[in-house]
Amino acid sequence: MKKALSLLILILTISACTSDKKQNAIEGTWRLISAETTEKDSTFSTFNAKTKMIKIINDSHFAFFNHDLNNGKDSTAAVFFGGGGKYTLKDSMYTENLEYFSNRQWENNKFEFVVKVKNDTLIQKGIEKVEKLGIDRIIVEKYVREK
Repeated sequence: MKKALSLLILILTISACTSDKKQNAIEGTWRLISAETTEKDSTFSTFNAKTKMIKIINDSHFAFFNHDLNNGKDSTAAVFFGGGGKYTLKDSMYTENLEYFSNRQWENNKFEFVVKVKNDTLIQKGIEKVEKLGIDRIIVEKYVREK
């Protein structure tokens, strides 16, 4: 009886020490592998194989960074931008609240996406709309999880 009681106490102690916080399937570091945009009646790829973009998502915030693969050595093709902020996730509705961005005119906007994770691939589809810049388009981005 003492062994059973000791075992029960041990199990309760271990389970009490584990975190109640469940990790979202979208949490992690993701690398962009394709991107397309639809504006009016035209759909076109916006993926640039000469750059690398990653998105990092934790339990409350997201950040993204994109830079050219030439280390900025070719000034005509040098690229760097980044941004981030808080996000919410309810079921498959992922909403980014962009608080920081290299192009400050994009800041303080909300972008809603439907996200789906399948194996090591994250797909997000939604509308980018920034009225003051005349931007109103649908984007679809695919990311692969970085190991």
